[in-house]
Amino acid sequence: MIIRPPSEARSLLLQVTVGCSHNKCTFCRAYKAKKFRIKSFAEIEEDILEASRYISIEKVFLVDGDALIIPQKRLLEIMLSIRQHLKSVKKIGTYGNAKSILRKTPEELAQLRELGMQIVYLGVETGNDDLLKRINKGATYAQLVEAGRRIKDAGIKLSVTVLLGIGGIEKSIEHARDTAKILTDIDPDYVGALTVIVAPGTPLYEEYISGRFVLPDPFGYLKELEIMVADSDFTNCLFTSNHASNYLPINVSLPDEKEKTVRMIQQVIQSGDNRRLRPEYIRGL
Repeated sequence: MIIRPPSEARSLLLQVTVGCSHNKCTFCRAYKAKKFRIKSFAEIEEDILEASRYISIEKVFLVDGDALIIPQKRLLEIMLSIRQHLKSVKKIGTYGNAKSILRKTPEELAQLRELGMQIVYLGVETGNDDLLKRINKGATYAQLVEAGRRIKDAGIKLSVTVLLGIGGIEKSIEHARDTAKILTDIDPDYVGALTVIVAPGTPLYEEYISGRFVLPDPFGYLKELEIMVADSDFTNCLFTSNHASNYLPINVSLPDEKEKTVRMIQQVIQSGDNRRLRPEYIRGL
């Protein structure tokens, strides 16, 4: 299974690693069956050459979980090969985690930008340090902020994901407030809010079935979304919750549309009307 952001639907998915270099987050099962490895340059270039024979594309997305873990020399070779053989490509994107980003110097990130790296997707999930430890994210609040800023300082667009409900009922409001704070500190170009779905086979699932982790109800998730939108302060950010996991899709420009978005979310919460929410049968990971 290959995973990509919804915004990369029209991109060529070029697999440069297998699995995720961290692969320890308690909520994620995406790469559990894969032993992490970096693919050889020969394997990757073979795929690039094959793509060049059949299609003309403008966007490439590097998969699996974290292409930035690749040593700089190899990563530059990959991007130079894309430039050489896929001449119509205008934009390259990838996932990145905090540790792999922070292993790159500002100069190395600038090199990637010059060769076409235009966007990095960083999973933040929460701004609460206790929760970051509990979900085994492998990064602290400070490291996530530094990683995000390093990407932006290199002139690369930054898209951040956060997880509604990851604090359960116990830490719901605290999670939302701390996440608004970290989003303000990072000031990304894009934010995607997803709603946690407890997946069998994950440590979080074991907590859930034992009763140690209790999910908010649908309107509890919306309260978190309201707080994140209301309490965050962006320069210019597209904030979305249009992933299939969410109960209430939004796609808004912040700060311009903050007030009307907060009012709309509050109205849905106050209505208590489940008919205004995405039905359970069409929600998914």
